[in-house]
Amino acid sequence: DNYSKSNIDNIYAVGDVTDRIALTPVALMEGHRLADTLFGGHDRPTDHEWVASTVFTSPEIGTVGYTEEEAVEKFKNVAVYKSKFRPMKHSFPKSEAYSLFKLIVATDTDRVVGVHVATDNAGEMVQGFAVAVKMGATKAQFDETIGIHPTSAEELVTMRSPSYTYVNGEKVE
Repeated sequence: DNYSKSNIDNIYAVGDVTDRIALTPVALMEGHRLADTLFGGHDRPTDHEWVASTVFTSPEIGTVGYTEEEAVEKFKNVAVYKSKFRPMKHSFPKSEAYSLFKLIVATDTDRVVGVHVATDNAGEMVQGFAVAVKMGATKAQFDETIGIHPTSAEELVTMRSPSYTYVNGEKVE
C-alpha cells in the first residue's frame, strides 16, 4: 500500500523489492515516509502518481505523468501538443540533432497530465516541470508563463495549438 505495508502485519517493504517504481529517489522517499509514519508521529503515505524520470541517453529522455495511451484510457478527452525542432545551440554548427517535446492535457479540466521531452538535459528540465504537474498546473497556466529565451524549455510554454485530440477515447486529427 502507500504506507509500504506488506500483506503481513508489521512487515514493510520499500524500493526494488516492491512491485512499484524501481527508481532510487522513489525508494528513498518510501523509506523516509515509512520511518516518519512508524517512528516520527506523522501520517505520510507515498504518492506514486507523478514521479518524474529520465533515461540518460543522447539525447536524454525526460518524462513525468501519463503517456498518451494512459491519458486517453484514464481521461478519454485529451489534447496532445507536439513539437520537433533543432535547438539554437545545434543550429549554428549545422548539427542534425533535434528535440522532441510532447504535452498531454486532460481537456475536461485543462490539467497538464504528461510532459515528455527528448533533448539535451531533459532530466534537469523535466524535474522543474514535474513540480508544476504534481501541483495540478493547467495548460492555461503554462500558456501564461513567459519562457526563457533562447532555451529549449520555453517550447513547453509556447505550444498553443494541439497536434491532435481525443474525444471519448477516439483520436480526432
